[in-house]
Amino acid sequence: MTAIALPRKRVLADVIPGGLVRDAVLVLGGAAFVGLLAQFAIPLSFTPVPLTLGTFAALLTGAALGSLRGLLSVGLYMVAGMAGVPWFAGHTSGFGFPSFGYVIGFVAAAALVGSLAQRGADRTVARTAALMVLGNVVIYAIGLPYLMASTGMDLQTGLAKGVVPFLAGDAIKIAIAAGLLPAAWKLVQRVEQR
Repeated sequence: MTAIALPRKRVLADVIPGGLVRDAVLVLGGAAFVGLLAQFAIPLSFTPVPLTLGTFAALLTGAALGSLRGLLSVGLYMVAGMAGVPWFAGHTSGFGFPSFGYVIGFVAAAALVGSLAQRGADRTVARTAALMVLGNVVIYAIGLPYLMASTGMDLQTGLAKGVVPFLAGDAIKIAIAAGLLPAAWKLVQRVEQR
């Protein structure tokens, strides 16, 4: 009996030629990308959780790099920020702040989104939107309990201060990602067919 080798699904990062050096550069670049976009932050007076582009960057990094590189990249972002690199929202660092749970969620979500992207979940608008929704759910599932534990909020207050104010912004970020990733794949296909 012979095995049939099926083509392995790729993520966008796999289009770039190279090996270990490429992967290291992508991991470092992904961490810097998340750190840069996290600086686009708007503090909200009624909650300790700022409105940032960090969620968008973490999910996009996971989808573009795949599960392992996405995990390493966003994990590096988290660990370096904990160690003092001021690239969390508002040029902060450390880990004792109430919204740190969302940063932990970034890592888990990047790995999950990357794993699903490796299976082709980032090739169409609808599947990419679903992928990004799932990533956001993971971030909230980790960030909200951390917020509640660190501030003493009950569930209703936690939802009102740690989820609901961000849903409209998340919808916009999901729509942008759902346009970007499939468009990038179409461009890759055009280039490879030449």
